[in-house]
Amino acid sequence: MTFPPALLDVFSQPAISVAVERFIGYPNWLYRLIGHPVTWMGALITYMDEKMNTTAHVKSLSRLNGVLAMLLLCACVWFAATAIEVICRAIPYGFVISAVIATSLIAQKSLRDHVRDVARGLSSSLTEGRAAVAQIVGRDTRGLNVSDVVKAALESLAENTADGIVAPVFWYCVGCLTIGGLPALALYKAINTADSMIGHKTPQYLHFGWAAARTDDLVNLPASRLTALLFILASLFSGKDRALKAARLTWRDARRHRSPNAGWPEAAMAGALGFKFGGPRTYGGEFVKLPYMGDGRDNFLRQDIDAGLKLFDRAMWIMFGLTVAFALIL
Repeated sequence: MTFPPALLDVFSQPAISVAVERFIGYPNWLYRLIGHPVTWMGALITYMDEKMNTTAHVKSLSRLNGVLAMLLLCACVWFAATAIEVICRAIPYGFVISAVIATSLIAQKSLRDHVRDVARGLSSSLTEGRAAVAQIVGRDTRGLNVSDVVKAALESLAENTADGIVAPVFWYCVGCLTIGGLPALALYKAINTADSMIGHKTPQYLHFGWAAARTDDLVNLPASRLTALLFILASLFSGKDRALKAARLTWRDARRHRSPNAGWPEAAMAGALGFKFGGPRTYGGEFVKLPYMGDGRDNFLRQDIDAGLKLFDRAMWIMFGLTVAFALIL
């Protein structure tokens, strides 16, 4: 069997990684054995937080330390990923090895499994559903009813599709054209991990985490819009009118969100499925009221998770097709 030459070079790496990660994911036995690249990055971030975040009361100095921490994190991650990339390029078909390594930084299977666990938990009891959704959301879950749990799961599915899947794959493709696929992917993941750990608007991290939060906003700008487009295209399977409505609601509602990026995939999914996302919730005991996105129903059923996952699967197939096109064209 012969393959097009374009599929046998580095430009095929994103397609290989997406396909392998979709069906295999990151094995539990490997996690138990060596941990996970994100946990390694997290350990470095924690170390720098302990050593460098000591001047939270001094805005300028704290911000400077935060910038230096991000530069150090990115330098370490870039060096390690580039070393792996260089080694892989030096051996026959090493690009396949590099692509398999890259699967650890894409969360397609993991995200789908976690959202599916919420539906399974709700099939047993509300308590199990709350416990499952608590694994993927930051809001307080103890007082959520079934509708709240389902909405939280779907909102998380939408947002995490952008920063856990589409953004890594996007920067992976950009890296294949520039500094190398694996280094670019790893750099994105380091920035995103730093934002999740220190990019909070609390007294401790308001200034130290400023660089992490702003950098994460920047690198997620393209992928958040691309994710919205993927959901809109996926909704075409439900008819042109549904897709047009999803596009209209996305354009209307996406910028209402307090995040410059999260509103795009959430508004697109809400419009595509005929739901209404947003509204009141609590984080760490603090009441927050987010603007609504979409104009559909806001009384959610357990079965709505199935509809969300169906849209997600279609969007992921479209993304996979784009990565194959990327390999063939380049």
